Amino acid sequence: MKQQINYYKLAPEAIKIMMEMEKYTKATGIDHKLRELIKIRASQINGCAYCIDMHTSEAREIGETEQRIYCLSTWKECTFYTDAEKAALELTEHITLIPNKGVPAELYNRISKHFSEKDYINLVFIINQINSWNRISISMGNTPTVK
Repeated sequence: MKQQINYYKLAPEAIKIMMEMEKYTKATGIDHKLRELIKIRASQINGCAYCIDMHTSEAREIGETEQRIYCLSTWKECTFYTDAEKAALELTEHITLIPNKGVPAELYNRISKHFSEKDYINLVFIINQINSWNRISISMGNTPTVK
């Protein structure tokens, strides 16, 4: 699908707000690699090829390994993600699929073993931000191009 509407040009105020939130999420204390893994995992669930392409490239640029990128959809079975990363990825899945999964107290309790309350809030904002970008990108017809 070809991009249907140039939303950057036609809705600059909305894009400015999205970019301000992006600045906020990048300035949090959440590890940059984990932030990219979250973005990739949510994009996989949502089926956003454009965002998967973007965030796998960005993850590589900051030193994330091919193995961890390739195995992200099966993170539960892998020993090379930390317990903190696994908790954050599980939270990503629960929030991305919130109508079906919700966010159980047990998950929050596990996350609180690895992250502060402020970190938890920041994780939620990072997850929601990428879910918003996925929905914008898919609905506007964005697709990755050959590099």
